[in-house]
Amino acid sequence: MNGKRFAIAALATIACVALSGPAFAEKISMKANLTSAAEVPPNTSPGKGTADVTFDTASKMLTWKTTYSGLTGPATMAHFHGPAEPGKNAPVVIPFKDAASGAEGSATLTDTQAADLMAGKLYINVHTEANKGGEIRGQVTK
Repeated sequence: MNGKRFAIAALATIACVALSGPAFAEKISMKANLTSAAEVPPNTSPGKGTADVTFDTASKMLTWKTTYSGLTGPATMAHFHGPAEPGKNAPVVIPFKDAASGAEGSATLTDTQAADLMAGKLYINVHTEANKGGEIRGQVTK
């Protein structure tokens, strides 16, 4: 009889542990407001935009949709940079496949990239022919 109770208790414990794991996963909504004033150095472009960003903490999947207007010309490229605080520059860490306004994308982050994202150290930069170093930029924040 004690063997049966032990087996039932063990199965119940395993079930609780197995079912509680996903409770720690969540989808976090983030945003970036893209402006020329946020560029380093700033420029005088009238362009502005936003990026809606979602991060799934379980799969480490980052998804985004960007919208912008008023650029000096078509966007030639766009990407996430990091790690960097606002006002600092950093290398590209996630390129966009499509730089056009309204473009959507996704990427699976490394543990380091995920930590940088959660610490507010990733930013989006949109480039044009007139502003090859970046026309509008915005830090990704919760």
